[in-house]
Amino acid sequence: MQFWENNDNDESRDGGNSPRPPQPPPNWRKWISPGLLVLVMLLALISSPGLFGGFSSTPEIAYSDVYEQLQMNNISLLHFQDNVSVSGTFKSGIIVSAASGRMQNVSRFSAQLPPYAGAELLRMAHERGVDTIDGSWTQPSTWLTLLINFLPLVLIIGFFVWMGRRAQGQMNGIFSFGQSQAREKTPEMPAIKFEDVAGQDAAKMELEEVVDFLKQPEKYVKVGAKVPRGVLLIGPPGTGKTLMARAVAGEANVAFFSIAASEFVEMFVGVGASRVRDLFKRAKENAPAIIFVDEIDAVGRRRGTGLGGGHDEREQTLNQLLSEMDGFDNDTNIVLIAATNRPDVLDPALLRPGRFDRQITVDLPDVKGRHEILKIHTKNKPLGNNVELESLARATIGFSGADIANLANEAAMHAARFNRRLITMSDFTTAYERIRLGTKRPPLSNKKDRRITAYHEAGHAVVSFLLPDAMALLKTTIIPRGRALGVAFYMPKDDSLHQSRKQLEAFIRVGLAGRIAEEIVFDDVTTGAANDIQQVTQIARRMVKMFGMSDSVGMVNYGDDSEQPFLGYAIASGRDYSDDTASKLDAEIKRIIDVAYQETRELLEDHRQGLDELAKALLEKETVEREEVLRILGLEEDLEDIVPESVAKHLREPQASEQNGSDSKETAEVEGEPS
Repeated sequence: MQFWENNDNDESRDGGNSPRPPQPPPNWRKWISPGLLVLVMLLALISSPGLFGGFSSTPEIAYSDVYEQLQMNNISLLHFQDNVSVSGTFKSGIIVSAASGRMQNVSRFSAQLPPYAGAELLRMAHERGVDTIDGSWTQPSTWLTLLINFLPLVLIIGFFVWMGRRAQGQMNGIFSFGQSQAREKTPEMPAIKFEDVAGQDAAKMELEEVVDFLKQPEKYVKVGAKVPRGVLLIGPPGTGKTLMARAVAGEANVAFFSIAASEFVEMFVGVGASRVRDLFKRAKENAPAIIFVDEIDAVGRRRGTGLGGGHDEREQTLNQLLSEMDGFDNDTNIVLIAATNRPDVLDPALLRPGRFDRQITVDLPDVKGRHEILKIHTKNKPLGNNVELESLARATIGFSGADIANLANEAAMHAARFNRRLITMSDFTTAYERIRLGTKRPPLSNKKDRRITAYHEAGHAVVSFLLPDAMALLKTTIIPRGRALGVAFYMPKDDSLHQSRKQLEAFIRVGLAGRIAEEIVFDDVTTGAANDIQQVTQIARRMVKMFGMSDSVGMVNYGDDSEQPFLGYAIASGRDYSDDTASKLDAEIKRIIDVAYQETRELLEDHRQGLDELAKALLEKETVEREEVLRILGLEEDLEDIVPESVAKHLREPQASEQNGSDSKETAEVEGEPS
């Protein structure tokens, strides 16, 4: 299915009556350089000696032969051409060439004149009594002579003038490095309101006070209240931190300066600090105003964390930012809003009261918030009658606002791909699978790879059904998606933010089940479990070092490798525990994985028949739904407890949405499936 067609022959199809699209104005600049080159070449040709005298139909001989024949009185006619060439006729047609010594039979001749030889030849012709002497002696144009003589000089001067102007522009750019690159949004521009932001009710309540201060600052000044000078928005990527800041500016109807923290820093020392000063100066001139700095951790990282000491450009920028935030007057109507998803790496001086007084968490939305976000992102999209946004909100556990916006856009693109006028539930479920599982690739063609992948995915599926604390599996497939050869599609059983020890242990067992199934069936292992082993090891390490979920180690936090991702800290501080403790931690991590491995192997060996049947079903159908796995294992469970039936219906048969769409509005609205 192609999204466009070649319209080069549209005129032939409609008889030439369709209006032509407006043509862009011709770009004359691209013809200037070739035009100048052609002009110079023409001038060179015009001024070239012999340009018009070198094309003669008469035989051309050497000038020495003309001179000798003139001395021998063998020339009856001479015709001069601008002291460049001469032609004429001989009295006797047979001559002996002085240059080559050979005899020639010619009656007419032409020859090129050496420089300044024309006058001498003319004088000799009069002395020898040549019968006819004529010629054309034109004077060169004064303007042409001047142009030929001074054109190189003019071109050289023009080149240096052009280079000078370009250098001046570059110097202006150098001197403007210190100016802020912030983009200003004035109150006259279209604004984003709080009603355009959904799923973050708690954060909006926190920011309403900031908006009220910018609208009525005198109310707070009268009672001696100090409104927060800085507001730090903290949350995972895609939760709407930048959107919240723009909504504050839209509600307050004040000037809004937006900049990414990375734009402060350049290769030249002092540029970042200068840009910070210029930004706050512009904000004060337009007060009341809001300054929004996105990804502030780019310049706000803890000082002294690098190997180069404290005088690098990033730290100079941070020092200037700290100084400017302390320099706010009590009656200055400026609020600094910053956003980051790494508050743990920020400098403590940046987070103290008086700078970022208020920290607002913008977290992942709950089911109610996801429902409201879906309403916003589908407001201008034609939805079919079978689309249930509330069910989609229940199914999209762990989705951020950006993920939900992407889900709605992918569903719309899928509907357009099959020429449907309405977006159906199958479009949403197909987009949901694409986001969660990756892009579908062609099935495996190698029989050995298919069999290994089938048993690997069957191992994951069987263990996930046999462990009550494991996530619910909706389907498993051996059709490659993304970078994986096979995929097991899991869904969290609830919207809880807590994870228990039993849930983490179940995750470890499910992760090891694929490798164990390969060992049991093939008595060998492959590289297909590399990602599973990485995730299992990471969970076990955090259980021991961070969560205190080990009885032998105890409830002691030994830190995490990702807390301080700085080379300077890693070298200077090292571990805060002994080598003996490190050995105990490593041994405990290995023990947790070994125990899980042994129990999972016993579980799969006890259910070997179910493992074989599920692998066989995968080899035959390539995709096996949850109900089929339950039947194979002899279990019963209602899918409605895990995911809404309206979503599950289309997750069971996503291939229906892969067919060609129908233009029938009734079919799209009622069934939601293309014919």
